[in-house]
Parts: sequence; C-alpha cells; structure tokens
Amino acid sequence: MKTRIALLLLAGAVSTFAQPAFTGNAVVNAASDTTPLAPGSLATIFGSNLASATAAADTIPLSSKLGGVTVQFVQGSNTYQAPMLFTSTGQVNLQVPWELTPGGAPVMVTVTSDKGSSTPQQITVGPLGPGVFASNGFAVAVNNSDNTLVWPAGTIPGTTTHPAKAGDVVIIYATGLGALDSPIADGQSPFYSDNKLRNTTTAPTVLVGGVQAKLVYSVLSPQFVGVNQLAITIPSGVTPGNKVPLQIQEGGNSSPNTAVIAINQ
Repeated sequence: MKTRIALLLLAGAVSTFAQPAFTGNAVVNAASDTTPLAPGSLATIFGSNLASATAAADTIPLSSKLGGVTVQFVQGSNTYQAPMLFTSTGQVNLQVPWELTPGGAPVMVTVTSDKGSSTPQQITVGPLGPGVFASNGFAVAVNNSDNTLVWPAGTIPGTTTHPAKAGDVVIIYATGLGALDSPIADGQSPFYSDNKLRNTTTAPTVLVGGVQAKLVYSVLSPQFVGVNQLAITIPSGVTPGNKVPLQIQEGGNSSPNTAVIAINQ
C-alpha cells in the first residue's frame, strides 16, 4: 500500500514538473528583454517545459499553434491567441496581440502544451516599449546606400560590414514602437496582406552615441511580422568607435544602451 501511494505521489510530481512554467518575470520584449510590452510587438517567454520539441514558424500569417504550444493573453473577458514564431523547452517567441488595451484591465498570459498549462502570469502592457534587435550586442542596422551591416569591418567572415559616418542613412530593425496609422491583423505582415505602408503614430527619438539623429521614417516592416523599421540620418558630433550605443526613446521608455553600431569619421 505504501509503495502504491509513493508511486502515485511520484507520478503526480512528474506530471507537475512536465507542465509549462515561467521563469521569474518571463514575458519580455523579444529585442530588449524588458517591459512594458506594446501591442503588436514581438515578445519572448522564458521558462521550463514550455514545449516538447523545437519548432519555428515557416508561413505568414503566423499560426496560433506551433510545436503543440499555444499562448493565451487574457484581458478582462477577452481571450486572444498569440501568433507563434518559435518554441523550445526553455523559450517561446510570439507576437503580442494587437487587440490588447494598454492601461486597461490586467493582462494574464498562459502557456499550454500537450503536458498541460502554466500558471497564468500577469504582464505589463504599455502603448510603447521599444527594443532594438541585436546580434552579439551589435544592432541589426543596415546602411541604406549599400545594404551592409553597420558593424566593424570583418565582424562576419565572408560578409562585408563597415562603419557608418555622419550623413549616412541607416535602417534599424526594432519592435515595440506602438500603434500604426492603419490596423493589421495579428500574425500578418503588410507584404503578405495588402502591401500597404503603415507608419507608427508616434515618432520615436533615436540617439547615436547620445546624439539625436534625424528620423527619416518609422514604419511597420513590410516583410516581417511585428517588426518595426526605422530610417535615421547619422548625426555629426558622434564620437567614433566600434561600439557606439544606439537607443530608441519613446513615450518615456528607452531601449537599453547595450545595442551598438560602428561609426567612423
């Protein structure tokens, strides 16, 4: 009898451990690992047992189920299924539903897999929450003149990269820049829907090495779901270097100053 009870308890423990679980303040901007989360932005969930296998989306519009995993955003009486980009046991990437109301009722997030559902976690949703995409600390920023990354020369073997200089127009890839002048469906990108250009309704401030750059435009990327595309003119007066901080400021929120680009004279 004791053995049977022990086995039942063990089975229950294993079932509990197999359920998806969040790690701390786990739902953050996919580019900056910060909050608040803006509707329509890309987000990352960190945790354990989030999925049984690794899977990546390969179609647009994005599906609300990937690798057997769904993520629900609940606000008041409304439940929204998040479009899914990537799933693995420790990380899930998704788009925050556009329908969420910043400053409205609390928003609760739940991850559900074939092993069960996580305990809901409350998240912070705001109208704006900028983040700059980066790789190994270098911002995903492209010189408009030759479509090369604005990184130190030789950063990627076999690929041309070079610093920008004052007057160059640079395109930055980010997320969390808020509402658009024309709505778009969850999980969709302009190129795959109506090919309509969508501007952000708030104009962000971009700092390069602490110096404000001229904003050329701020739009939803035509190709990518939940990605913003900004064009700036590199200002004069920036101290040159291979790791010049690049920051977006918007609505009292700033992206971390850890994303960098290369600038020369």
